[in-house]
This record gives sequence, C-alpha cells and structure tokens, in this order.
Amino acid sequence: MKNNRLNLGCANALLFAVLLTASVAHGQPASQSTSQTGDRYRIGPGDVLDIRIFNRPQLSRDAVRVEGSGMIRMPLVDGEIQAACKTEGELAQDIKTRYLKFYRNPQVDVFIKEYHAREVAVIGAINEQGRYQMQRRLRLLELLSYAKGPSDKAGQTINIVRAPRSGLCENGGNSGDEGGSFISLRLNDTMRGEERANPYVEPGDIVTLPEADQVYVVGNVYSPKTLPLKEPLSISRAVAMAGGPLRDSKTDHVRIVRRQPGSSTASEIFVDLNAIKRKNAEDIALQANDIVEVPESTGKSMMRSLLGVVAPAMGQLPVRVIP
Repeated sequence: MKNNRLNLGCANALLFAVLLTASVAHGQPASQSTSQTGDRYRIGPGDVLDIRIFNRPQLSRDAVRVEGSGMIRMPLVDGEIQAACKTEGELAQDIKTRYLKFYRNPQVDVFIKEYHAREVAVIGAINEQGRYQMQRRLRLLELLSYAKGPSDKAGQTINIVRAPRSGLCENGGNSGDEGGSFISLRLNDTMRGEERANPYVEPGDIVTLPEADQVYVVGNVYSPKTLPLKEPLSISRAVAMAGGPLRDSKTDHVRIVRRQPGSSTASEIFVDLNAIKRKNAEDIALQANDIVEVPESTGKSMMRSLLGVVAPAMGQLPVRVIP
C-alpha cells in the first residue's frame, strides 16, 4: 500500500510538471514575457534596499526600508527621494543625479535586499500554503508550481481575491482595477495553462483553492472513507473507490442518505448494485454530503460506521482553549 501511495504521489508530481511544461511551450511563460516586455521588478513600499556609492562609505546605506509613501532619504540630499515604482537602475540614476552637485560622476548601485511590495498569499487546498514574494511577474500556474500544486482535496475552482490598488504607481507601474475584484476560474483550465484561466498575479492577491465537496462511503466495504467530489461520481464508482463491498454485504439494498442544503430533513434512496452491474438500473450520480451505506446481513448501524470514518481524524486536530 505504501509503495502504491508513493508511486501515485510521484505520478501526480510528474503530471503537474508535464502540465507546467506544456503551458510554457504553448502559452506565454512569465519569465519569457518579462524579458520581452522589459517589465522588470519595480520597487514598492516595504521593500528593503542596499544603496552603495563607490568610495563614499559615509553616504552608502544598508537596509533602507521604503516608506508607505514610497519615499526614502539619503545623506546630503534635501527632501525625500521617490523609490517606489522605479527599477533598481532607475533609482540609482536618480540618486546619482542628486549627488552630481557634490561629487564628480558618482557611481551608485541599488540592490533590493528584501522583497515585500509584491507579496501574494496562496491558501486552501494547496500543498504548501504561504506568502510568496515575487521578484518578477508570475502567471497563476507558475505560482501554483512554487506552492507544489493543488492538494488531493482541491475542488474544481480557484479564486483570486484582488485588493484595491493604492494608485501609488498608476502613472509608472502596471495598470489595473483600482477597486479590487474577485476572480473565479476553473482549476482544470488553469492546470492546462489556458491563457484566459492563467492570468498574471498582482501584488496583494490572495489565491484560494477551496476544498472539493465530499461524500461518505460507510458500512460493509473494505475501506470506509470520505471521497472528494472533484468531478461527477456515481455510486458504483464510489463503492469501488472504497475497496468494494465485503462478501457478506447486501449489495441489492445499498442506501444513499441525502440532505438538501438548508433543510433539516434527509431523504433515502435505495440502490441495487447488482442491477447496476447488469445495466438494468441507473448508476446514480452522488451529490455533496451524500452518505452511501453498504449494509451487511447483520444490519450494522450506519452511524457507528460513519463515526469510524470521521472520529479518527478528530484526534489529529489541535486543541485550543476559549476563555
């Protein structure tokens, strides 16, 4: 079983790498687009800079944090210097120009020590949730690759919550929606690298991957479990994914317990797996939160079986005290 899981994990990783490679081959990879458009990283509020002036150690500065207004200060220079919205080279040239009245042809270099202005967050059903600091423009699929791809629990959608723009760089930076927005895309389209589902991510974006709806397969099967409802799932396939029915199962009387959203009552649907196998009955498609119970001849309680699936996971949850 462990070997099978390892092989499956390797296969998923390989598939993700192939999809990413395909998107680079057929779409517009972020790195290529960056070099073609000259869209180099532009300094933003919160970034930390190292500023070196050759043979002038008294003027050089380490760890200069760009203020929220986008400004920095330098020795001998009256007033503030706008750093935000400029590249390292552009800021270095600006500082050099200001020092020309004090020194002949000063050599100025600017290095970004810490990137904070272009930070995005990836949360939800992703293998490595976290905040990611972009040093260049990235498309959504490339960002997902850095986050190790969607987890097994990921559903069919991926959402981007885009914060309102500050307007600080509206004349020199990238243009965009200043009022904020919510973008919802099909995860499969993004994974295939389709351009309409693979936009550039912007600073401040929160990328969320909601978990898929679930169904429960309990009762007299080899491996009672919860199954993510990532795609249409029939009852016969769900039972098969749970290992199939045990020998003493009543496969002609399998029960689906279905609760409609917002309702406190549940309906029951009885299914004959044998008839489905003979193609004499409909292979019913399951809905979110359905409970599929495969009974045994002795009539084992469905609730006892369901607790056997859900309760073990509770032991792994952290305990927090509410004062």
